[in-house]
Amino acid sequence: MMGRKKIVVAVDGSEHSSKIVDKAIEYSTMIEAKIILVHCHRKFSSNMGQLQAEKEIPLIKKESQHLLNPYIKRFQDNNIEAEQRLMEEPAGAVIADIATIEKCDLIIMGSRGLTNLASLIVGSVTNRVLQTAPCSVLVVK
Repeated sequence: MMGRKKIVVAVDGSEHSSKIVDKAIEYSTMIEAKIILVHCHRKFSSNMGQLQAEKEIPLIKKESQHLLNPYIKRFQDNNIEAEQRLMEEPAGAVIADIATIEKCDLIIMGSRGLTNLASLIVGSVTNRVLQTAPCSVLVVK
């Protein structure tokens, strides 16, 4: 017996993320899939002291949760089962890894992110996911 279909939905909080979630709602409804909503926050600084880490890590997690809450609510409002993953960059590797581990059927993401310096290389995260994903990737423009 096959399990329930799953879709990884990657958002970065940019205005474009709303379009990605629209598409995820559309596809999830069509195939009755569960959503795994992924956001990759910036890397924690490896050279910060314990006091700085105790301040910075909860702040980054809180910001990330605040970013995801409206998207989770939209899935709930559409009666779509969704869970979230707050992960640390690099997003390109993390998104493909989650899709592999969760045996996902589809990844939905944007054509480029706007969250960090590495994103100045247009579509670097998307390109990495396209090269390494274990399933189909829908790139939302």
